[in-house]
Amino acid sequence: MSGGSTVRVAIIVPAYNEGKVIRRVVQKLQRALQKSPYIFQVIVVDDGSRDNTANEARHSGAYVISHLLNSGSASDPTATGLAYARRHDFDMACVCDGDGQHDPADVLKGIELLAAGDVDLLIGSRLLSPAGMSRLKRLGNKGLTLVTFLLFGTRVTDSQSGLRVLSRKALDQLRWKTTGYEFCSEMLWRAKQLGLVIGEYPIHGIYTDYSRAKGQNNWNAVNIIKILTKQRVLELFSE
Repeated sequence: MSGGSTVRVAIIVPAYNEGKVIRRVVQKLQRALQKSPYIFQVIVVDDGSRDNTANEARHSGAYVISHLLNSGSASDPTATGLAYARRHDFDMACVCDGDGQHDPADVLKGIELLAAGDVDLLIGSRLLSPAGMSRLKRLGNKGLTLVTFLLFGTRVTDSQSGLRVLSRKALDQLRWKTTGYEFCSEMLWRAKQLGLVIGEYPIHGIYTDYSRAKGQNNWNAVNIIKILTKQRVLELFSE
């Protein structure tokens, strides 16, 4: 992909009860991307928040899509954001968390890497540069990444990362069936099934008391593994 000034990028930010930080998150993204050669739009998908997330996001200049009900994970708002990007003919999309965990410089770096390369799904890996991540969280992520490899044969270091960049080809083709946090692993599985090229690059997580409180806990990993295993077995027997 060439011609940065003509490349349209959708920045998709799933958000639930992020009213305290979402305006700052969007503004930081805008400042970082305004210096780039890309045409971009920040899309906040408010997943049925009970606070002022939607209003704060609008006041920051983001385009807001609101769900009436909370889905319980980032799966549905991510799908909503990607569907918006498809319908409006964006050349690529980047998904990042609404809690301020992702450095806008890493978002821009991922866009630049995908635009310059032959990758369809680029994962921002916190495990390649894990400074600041708790040992327990690191262990949980490594465990789910190992399960993702054993079940689906996809080799990445951070299968649960919320920072993902998708090419137009991935936007057009990539779908998933699960609705909980297990969609992070299933997205990789579906990408592999489609023959999409998967890559990763190191990112630096920004860990605050706020962002640590928003993440999924390791106990949820057990449920994720059960759902992924069931889905895999069901599809094996249906082939």
